[in-house]
Amino acid sequence: MNEEVDMAFCSNCGAQVEGKFCAKCGTMVGAAPPQGASAAPPPPGGTMPPPGAYPATSAGMSDNIASALCYVLGLLSGIFFLVVAPYNQNRLVRFHAFQSILLNLAVVVCWFVFVIAFGILHFVGLFFGLFIYPLLGLGYFILWLYMMFTAYQGRTVVLPVIGPIAQQQA
Repeated sequence: MNEEVDMAFCSNCGAQVEGKFCAKCGTMVGAAPPQGASAAPPPPGGTMPPPGAYPATSAGMSDNIASALCYVLGLLSGIFFLVVAPYNQNRLVRFHAFQSILLNLAVVVCWFVFVIAFGILHFVGLFFGLFIYPLLGLGYFILWLYMMFTAYQGRTVVLPVIGPIAQQQA
């Protein structure tokens, strides 16, 4: 009584599929692979292919582009990539999404603390508002560009304090 079970594999990414859609990339089982993508053979011996073995998800966006886009709109784009199906299962994209969210929350909290602290010290608040606020804003803008650029290059920069938290959440 040895029954042989047919294992379905995604024609786009090669992952084992249960149901009508691939859990890894969202491709419909039995559908032709996206134009320009070659059908991936089933993994040998039932093992999963290594991460990055397939260049793009079914949406056509590679990991580095999705990671960089996590930073574009801060909280909004970070939350977006945590909710959208093929990307919320990718550990690298989830890390950048969480780090983007935490970075922007940290900036908002620091801004409130500085406004309250230097509002109390009114005489220092004038100097702070005229010189220090623009420098802090410029520093955040440069950090934001740097994070997008390094994520696009495929490098992972773990920021102090919030980076380890983002790694745990991803």
